[in-house]
Amino acid sequence: MLKGKTAFVTGGSGAVGAAVVRVMAGHGAQVAFSYHNQETKALALQEELCARGYKVRAYPLDVLNGSEAQQLAATIEQDLGPVDILINNAGLTQVMPFALIEEDDWDLIMNVNVKGMFLVTKAFVRPMIRRQHGAIVNLGSLAGMRVLEVPVHYATAKSAVMGFTLALAREMARYQIRVNAVVPGLLTDGVSVHVPDKQRVDYEQHCTLGRAGTPEEVAELVAFLASDRAAYINAQAIQVDGGI
Repeated sequence: MLKGKTAFVTGGSGAVGAAVVRVMAGHGAQVAFSYHNQETKALALQEELCARGYKVRAYPLDVLNGSEAQQLAATIEQDLGPVDILINNAGLTQVMPFALIEEDDWDLIMNVNVKGMFLVTKAFVRPMIRRQHGAIVNLGSLAGMRVLEVPVHYATAKSAVMGFTLALAREMARYQIRVNAVVPGLLTDGVSVHVPDKQRVDYEQHCTLGRAGTPEEVAELVAFLASDRAAYINAQAIQVDGGI
């Protein structure tokens, strides 16, 4: 499905990011991915997949450093070739009530989840524009689309992912670059591990499938949207939530 493609995934050392890296490599892509504070996990993932015959490389990146992102885009193109696919997965959450959220907390969550996505996309989309080809998939969250008991600053940031996706998709269409979002619900791993047991039970009771999803299930949709099989899918936010 992705043979001959080169993909870049931000936050590839986390649960969902690692699943995306594994699935995309399994579908034939060369995959570069970034990590920030989890070098050991990132290098272990690289070693695991390279040992299986896949071409995967891990790179350190602070998504809030625009010049670093631009340099990494050039480095990956030298190492693996032009990047066809960008997966904006890097994200962060904090579990706290609104009354306890301080200005620094707000800025941290908005910066990592929104500004980081902007800076990385800006760095990687320019070569796509020159080549008139590409696909971008942004990772959102059901927290930004439903009335749920979730941290307000995280929900706000993930709502911004939707606006970013829609506006960017419209602008990039003239360059044959598709932009979509994948919107996971409750998962068995990743940021969902911070969800209190009471809320987890409530979610599963209201979910038509009666369970949490897996990072691998999210990753399969990401890979599909990034592929040419999804050539007529653009400006969509597709939920992977088990039916809420």
